[in-house]
Amino acid sequence: MKVTGPSGTSPAAGQRPVRASGGFSVPQGAGAASAATSQAVSSASSVSDVSALMALQGVETATERRRRAVRRGAGLLDRLDELKLALLSGEAGEGALERMARGLREERPEDPDETLSGLLQQIDLRAAVELAKAEVRRTAA
Repeated sequence: MKVTGPSGTSPAAGQRPVRASGGFSVPQGAGAASAATSQAVSSASSVSDVSALMALQGVETATERRRRAVRRGAGLLDRLDELKLALLSGEAGEGALERMARGLREERPEDPDETLSGLLQQIDLRAAVELAKAEVRRTAA
């Protein structure tokens, strides 16, 4: 058999039946033609399946946007707590600052709930203030 690409294999010209140990043989006549047809059909259907999955993955519901926004806000609050603990223990908290800066650079999904949006804006502002304060401490030192 010869590999012809993503569509699979095709029988080579003048090929003998494939023999396995024990005397079993597979004829390469009509069975190969039906196998090639089924491979062509399955490869075409798999392409359409993949494109349908890709289209579904691109669609984000309001609930998913809200969850992502809440997860981002909770992550920023966790980084603020890490920074607070580091500063209280006398450390600079550079790791927490770096993670907080990364969290702020992430896109914040918009949510129609004004209360949630306001809360997330306050979290972003507090994180930005802490980053600015750390920058002032660095330049003063």
